Amino acid sequence: MSIVAQAPRITLVPVTSSQIAAIGHCADTNTLAVQFFYKGAPGNVYHYQNFTAEDYAAFSGAESVGKHFYKNIKPLADKHPFKNMGIYAEADSQRTGATLPADLIPAAA
Repeated sequence: MSIVAQAPRITLVPVTSSQIAAIGHCADTNTLAVQFFYKGAPGNVYHYQNFTAEDYAAFSGAESVGKHFYKNIKPLADKHPFKNMGIYAEADSQRTGATLPADLIPAAA
């Protein structure tokens, strides 16, 4: 029997950027979530590992989140391995205000 780890629930917060639509952080798992724009609309979300609360504070408080990302996060793939989580489910975010990967959306009761 194998145990499959589920992706953490990470609420995304919209940011002002031409490349990045929204960001979020899970302090319990030190996971950063970044949603990029694709053809002018919010697209795929990527999870980056080993991202501390201090790292997130610097990122979210940066004058330009795009510049900060491309200078301090993207080039450090060894430190912050990433995974494409796909596009977060829109229906769940509209219903609860939270965003999570589609495979974690609970079935309707």
